[in-house]
Amino acid sequence: MKRKLLYSMLPIALLLALFSCCEPTSGGRIDEIKERGTLFVGSTGDYRPLSYREPDTQEYWGFDVELAEMMARDLGVKVQYVPTSWPTLTQDMLNEQLFDLALCGISITDARKEIMLMSEGYLHNGKTILCRTEDAQRFQTLDDMNRPDVTVMVNPGGLNEKFANEHLTEANIVVHQQNEEIPSLVAEGKADIMITEIVEAPYYVQHDARLAAPLIDKPFTSGQIGVLMRKGDDDLLQRVNAMIDRWKKDGTLKRLHEQYGFNYDF
Repeated sequence: MKRKLLYSMLPIALLLALFSCCEPTSGGRIDEIKERGTLFVGSTGDYRPLSYREPDTQEYWGFDVELAEMMARDLGVKVQYVPTSWPTLTQDMLNEQLFDLALCGISITDARKEIMLMSEGYLHNGKTILCRTEDAQRFQTLDDMNRPDVTVMVNPGGLNEKFANEHLTEANIVVHQQNEEIPSLVAEGKADIMITEIVEAPYYVQHDARLAAPLIDKPFTSGQIGVLMRKGDDDLLQRVNAMIDRWKKDGTLKRLHEQYGFNYDF
């Protein structure tokens, strides 16, 4: 898998200073980005194979990382990745204004679109599970999982936790802070199930024979992943949508899907 290098991370205080002294000009957010010479991209860095930050090197890699760098090249600027988290994603975007856009496997939802802008979808997604290989036949329906003797592990603040709380009310739900650690914890027997997505589950199944995704072809939900931006940055939204549309038409997005083993059905 091709890996991209992380540009040196700026202190949060400096990021805030850059944004405060560079309010959008009359030309909009794109003019500000070009004047600055840097596209600030928010990323949780915990969602393999879309956007992951290696703990030792602080290097980002993944599908969304390559997409972010394609967008920066289209704008003629470099990329600066800004760490965020699922619980703080909205605050970091709206209140702190730490980045121009967020790109890390973010599902397009009506709730997000009410308070922020979201691009056209560039990747299909849906909720599914990871479990131990020997339990693949045990967990075939939500009813099989919605039991007091089943431990379900989720990361905090995102749609995985929301899905578990809404649909698995009888199960023992455990919130674990580090999303990327949950598959190994399931494999080790610390939990029975991980609520995850169809774009994430295959990566862990391929890299850990102890894990299975028995419902990968029958996801509980269906949706798309998009780029998150602030309301008012309509020029940036239009430019991002134009990029996505162009890459769909010229085959660029299809090739990127194939590189990461995703189905392309746009």
